[in-house]
Amino acid sequence: MRFEKSTRAYERWLRRHITLLDRDLDLKHLRMSEGIFPFFRATFYRWAQTWSALCPELAAAPSVLAVGDLHVENFGTWRDADGRLVWGVNDFDEAYPLPYTNDLLRLATSAYLASAAAHLAISLKDACAAILAGYAEAFDRGGEPFVLEENHAWLREAATGDLRDPAAFWAKLSNLVPIREVVPKTARKALARMLPERDLDFDIFHRTAGMGSLGRQRFLAVATWRAGKVAREAKALAPSACVFATSGRGTAIHYADIIARAIRIPDPFVRVCGQWIVRRLAPHCTRVELAALPRVRDERRLLHAMGFETANIHLGTPKARKRIARDLEKRKAGWLPAAVHTMANAVQADWQAWRER
Repeated sequence: MRFEKSTRAYERWLRRHITLLDRDLDLKHLRMSEGIFPFFRATFYRWAQTWSALCPELAAAPSVLAVGDLHVENFGTWRDADGRLVWGVNDFDEAYPLPYTNDLLRLATSAYLASAAAHLAISLKDACAAILAGYAEAFDRGGEPFVLEENHAWLREAATGDLRDPAAFWAKLSNLVPIREVVPKTARKALARMLPERDLDFDIFHRTAGMGSLGRQRFLAVATWRAGKVAREAKALAPSACVFATSGRGTAIHYADIIARAIRIPDPFVRVCGQWIVRRLAPHCTRVELAALPRVRDERRLLHAMGFETANIHLGTPKARKRIARDLEKRKAGWLPAAVHTMANAVQADWQAWRER
């Protein structure tokens, strides 16, 4: 199936599950033309359609409850119940049972495409080696969450850069215009439930964010609570694009399952409320974009941590540890860079077709 036809089919399928905002969808289509890295981030549905046929040996690997749409900008920070700063995977919209290799391949491909776009500075060989080393280390140790307090000072510094300054964060939100459209009662109720006090007055704004989820309804509640601002976001949830890609009939959403099962310190302000994922937004409770990272950083160390965190997620699948360890052991050297080249070429071809449409 040609890429444009695939995109139209996916958007028709998605409209059967949630409301799509045409204005945001048009913006998504525009941003998809601007660079191959945003295109990659926006098109997990295409990856889900093609990767198993292009990389059949990887698609035969042991299955886990996987992130699905894993990439180098799907990591962020949050505060746990004790106020500690924690780092890890930030978004599980596309969580689905998949071969463990899907997440490793998609993460490595994103690093390769980000490097090609000058967002990272690391070779494909080194990127793959760092990701696999981090993944293997986590499996050997049984996993461990990233608490950025007395440990991981380098990651804390990278994740709390100048672009996440509190004054700038709240100033950006203050420029939003209150929403005029009707807000679904379920979304309003979910937002109110997650605020720090009952019956707290709040304004609701439309938020445009992300790439893969751009086009979905996002409602941002902002309130003043005890001399400061607080914010909560409700985003519409739909079944994973993997259901679309395999012509499946299931409608299960795996968001709550994957965060409950992973080796992870939970964010007490992330909750699935019906068809909405509700989370706290704050200067250090957001996704970390590559542009927000310090210019001087250790790319290998960062990707090693991302590989380690990927294993933290996969270890949430019972009995995955031994099966994956055996599968990794029998794989030939260079398997991941070779598969990245295959998938990057496919993404490049689709991007060119999209730009020339």
